[in-house]
Amino acid sequence: MKMTMKVTGMSCGGCRASVENALRRVPGVSAVSVSLEKAEAVVEFEEGKVSAGQLRTAVEKAGYKTS
Repeated sequence: MKMTMKVTGMSCGGCRASVENALRRVPGVSAVSVSLEKAEAVVEFEEGKVSAGQLRTAVEKAGYKTS
C-alpha cells in the first residue's frame, strides 16, 4: 500500500533525512521518499501491519508536523 502525507517544518537535507529515517524505522515500511520541495513523504508499507497513525506518530516524534 502507498500513502502520501504532507510534512511541515522541514528546511534542509538533514530534515528530509530525519523524516525518512523515522519512517523507515516503522516495522512494515518497505520504501520511503521525502521531498523538501513538495513538503511531502510517500511511504510504501504492508497493508494491515502499519496504520496511518503510526506513520504520523513517527514523523511527529522526529519533530515535524503532518497532515
